[in-house]
Amino acid sequence: MKKPNNHYALLLLALSGSVWAQAPAQPAAAGAAAQPPQDTSMSYFVTSVGLGKGANLGGLAGADAHCKSLAEAAGVKGKTWHAYLSTTGPGGVNAKDRIGKGPWYNANGVLVARTVDHLHYSNLLLTKETSITEKKGIVNGLGDTPNQHDILTGSNPDGTATTMTCNNWTSDSDAPMPQAMLGHFDRKGGGLMGDSWNSAHASRGCGQEQLKSSGGNGYFYCFATGE
Repeated sequence: MKKPNNHYALLLLALSGSVWAQAPAQPAAAGAAAQPPQDTSMSYFVTSVGLGKGANLGGLAGADAHCKSLAEAAGVKGKTWHAYLSTTGPGGVNAKDRIGKGPWYNANGVLVARTVDHLHYSNLLLTKETSITEKKGIVNGLGDTPNQHDILTGSNPDGTATTMTCNNWTSDSDAPMPQAMLGHFDRKGGGLMGDSWNSAHASRGCGQEQLKSSGGNGYFYCFATGE
């Protein structure tokens, strides 16, 4: 029986190693680009203080400026902030069309909504514990003293405008009319839709005392638009 040719075997081993070493590297998957990390810094909050003039916020511009001032005082700079408020008449706007596309996170970096539709139609992430202020504080809700769960919105459940906007956020009248549509940030309480975060019931007027009498304090929601 013939013995193996050791020299021939070593030559084959060397050649195969050379071919393996020269094999081209596998190309990266087509279109695979590195994605930037998601910005989970604050992009949603309930105002920790109102303007002290009931529903007279100085219109949308005044409300937006208040959102920006509170956010920047809390250390979040470089974002465009809009109040979640609807207006009517010439130039009227729906609250849902003012706030960008999402996603939105509270001051603790907790997701509260992925998109505008998620915010309005699948809004289980909005609770008393997640709808916190820019200072990470929990606002007094139903059962707390004083109750301050009424939030100015002027909106229907789908984020479109109602006629109850306290003259487009310029009235602090003590009279029963005009009114503002209010939401319950804690998702509890009375009204036609007491568990609605944006459309629970109408206010008793637009003045500061009228807002307090039904469980509010002139607070509203602020959203970063992503612009």
